[in-house]
Amino acid sequence: MSNRTVFYVSDGTGITAEAFGNAILAQFEAPLRRVRLPFLDSVDKAHQAVRQINHAAEVDGKRPLVFTTVVNTEVLTVLKTQCKAKLFDLFDTFVQPIEEELGVKSNHRVGRFSDISRSKEYNDRIEAINFALAHDDGQSNRDLESADVILVGVSRSGKTPTSLYLAMQHGLKASNYPLIPEDFDRRKLPPALVPHRKKIFGLTIAPERLSEIRNERRPGSRYASLENCRREVHEAEAMMRREGIRWLSTTTKSIEEIATTILQELQPGRLAY
Repeated sequence: MSNRTVFYVSDGTGITAEAFGNAILAQFEAPLRRVRLPFLDSVDKAHQAVRQINHAAEVDGKRPLVFTTVVNTEVLTVLKTQCKAKLFDLFDTFVQPIEEELGVKSNHRVGRFSDISRSKEYNDRIEAINFALAHDDGQSNRDLESADVILVGVSRSGKTPTSLYLAMQHGLKASNYPLIPEDFDRRKLPPALVPHRKKIFGLTIAPERLSEIRNERRPGSRYASLENCRREVHEAEAMMRREGIRWLSTTTKSIEEIATTILQELQPGRLAY
């Protein structure tokens, strides 16, 4: 099967169109080339996009797929009438039926980030990101009482990306601490974490996968050896069981799945908004 191009077109950032389109396309095993075209906020830009989309149709020999969240009617008309593509208008598909069901007209606002600097939710997320960066990898013990969650686990088990995802997507202040051989020798949590036990959530990982990840960073080292990884994972899981810490394996889970599980366990209220 030859390649086909997918375009995500928006008069905003295009993130919504891309996220929705990718979620749908994940159901199909097909070779696809993906292109995001953001900020199409004028007819001139729409014509430029049409030329790019139609060129892809000629090169590929197949109609591109176009997912769009454009709300500007003039821009949208250019796309609908001139694109040699299969176009999926996400707002037209969903907004009109919702308007009818709710009995309320949508505001047709461009993008979900309009006036976001005035949003408390946005400012909370920025604050949470700064907190996660300041408290990454046990860098700081300060202000842990403000943390919503404290992630623990061996080095390279997924703590940092999970902390940042929780901050960026959910506005949670997440700190993370590596469990190291000195902790295993003491058979105790790092002292700074003990007063905040209820906020702690553990991440573990299969030793084989951990060894692969560590070898990418420090190939051939004792740190990355399978034997050492097995020991660290065993000791970390034993500590979590002793301390009564809830934990999960990140081996086959996405960041989204890990974060959702943590929210269900520690902050279930964040799943309702």
